[in-house]
Amino acid sequence: MARAFLFPGQGAQTVGMGRDLAAAYPEARAVFDEVDDALDEKLSALIWEGDQDELTLTKNAQPALMAMSMAVMAALKSEGVGVDAAVCVAGHSLGEYSALAAAEAISLPDAARLLRLRGQAMQAAVPVGEGAMAAILGLDFVAVKKIAHDAAHREVLAAANDNDPGQVVVSGTKAAVERAVDLAKERGAKRAVMLPVSAPFHCMLMEPAAAAMAEALSHVSIHRPKVPLVANVLAHDVGDPAVIRSLLVDQVTHSVRWRESIEWMVSHVDVTETWEIGAGKALSGMVRRIDRSLAVRSVATPDEVKAAVESMGA
Repeated sequence: MARAFLFPGQGAQTVGMGRDLAAAYPEARAVFDEVDDALDEKLSALIWEGDQDELTLTKNAQPALMAMSMAVMAALKSEGVGVDAAVCVAGHSLGEYSALAAAEAISLPDAARLLRLRGQAMQAAVPVGEGAMAAILGLDFVAVKKIAHDAAHREVLAAANDNDPGQVVVSGTKAAVERAVDLAKERGAKRAVMLPVSAPFHCMLMEPAAAAMAEALSHVSIHRPKVPLVANVLAHDVGDPAVIRSLLVDQVTHSVRWRESIEWMVSHVDVTETWEIGAGKALSGMVRRIDRSLAVRSVATPDEVKAAVESMGA
């Protein structure tokens, strides 16, 4: 059975995530400690005992979710299951950094520092209230791209996340996104709803954040991943460190091609099973809607770690 390890993006964070994992596995606890040291603050205290609104701030949610995913990986490794149990890795938006850390292409401290900067830069790129995002349900990516084109009216508006066959997220200026919501409803969307996000991610309004990431990434060592990364921007595999560096910059302003990425895994490396490594179950739901033949598994708790390990006879 060929499996892919998938790493969640923003929105999956919850206060208390990973606390039981850290208590059960010293290796998982060590991950949170290392992230705390890298950021020179007790992010783990915020993750386990803090305020949900503070954890949800982009600058906190991004490194926190990566820490959670890497704690799961550490627990799996302690049970004898490493990243080489997967034929490829992929992460949704910030999850791409988790995927690269899991595949040992970037170090855990570098991933934490990069995601803290990424969160700060994305938040600072657009004044609060000027940008927005909305989820369009029941229309495919081609239809939503047309809606984005027609609703833009010379403002920035993009089909930002191609999540699954019936869920596409648009991003851009607030007025343009509101027009897209109305137009989507006119064109048959089941639902079109504004999202409670603090910035318009994955569109050209994020260019200042992309510039900040280009500068930061120029000082970070990137190695060839132990297993191929299926990149958000390309929707296929990549291993060259120089290409990965460039794609992490492009990713800030480009669409997350998640549906195509999962389809590529199935058609090119014969993936039959996906493990969602870290908080939440959103990616597993997307995978089910993309290809019902795929087996899906969420791995976040000690019991789920043990069940995952037992499923492959490790």
